[in-house]
Amino acid sequence: MSVLPLVFTSGWASGINAYAVVLLLGIFGATGVSDEVPSSLQRTDVLVVAAVLFLCETVADRIPYVDSVWDSVHTVVRPVAGAVVAALLAGESGSLPEIAAGAVGGSTALMSHLVKAGTRMAVNTSPEPFSNIAVSTAEDLGVAGIITFAIFHPVAAAVIAAALLLLGLVVLIFLASRIRRFLRRRAQRREEKHLAGTGTEARSHWPSG
Repeated sequence: MSVLPLVFTSGWASGINAYAVVLLLGIFGATGVSDEVPSSLQRTDVLVVAAVLFLCETVADRIPYVDSVWDSVHTVVRPVAGAVVAALLAGESGSLPEIAAGAVGGSTALMSHLVKAGTRMAVNTSPEPFSNIAVSTAEDLGVAGIITFAIFHPVAAAVIAAALLLLGLVVLIFLASRIRRFLRRRAQRREEKHLAGTGTEARSHWPSG
């Protein structure tokens, strides 16, 4: 069970930024900082792909509304990544069944992803773009910090991750009204686009003269 704290922490972080987790763990393993990282995460091709996708996420995460679209796409990606990373960590240590580790990592990633996605919806109700940049930067620094801390102090890092997950769920409850407002605005924009498209189509079929 010694790998369980790292599994839980990596799952929580994967729900926030899965590509950063893969990239950081791979670098820590490749540079010899940690022996817990499986060789499959240290491969050069894996690190290059993770780095490119991390840069894409860095850009998308800082653009209002684009971040929510990105989160929607990653509703499946992040939990799956969290489960795979957790299973690989468990397989490397041999101290926790891989299926159990995958379940812990995947479910934790799903919960933290839902917290992130919901928080971003609430942030997007703000008319200025600077809050997106601030929140995204805080998330990236938080993931980098807790994964680095987990390499050296896995139990303490898991406690922090659990506290952050609980705090995020509580905050999400308080932001429920703003999230509903975001969803209403998005539905309204879709309806306006639909009506605009219908009007254009009607005019194109209207006989001239």
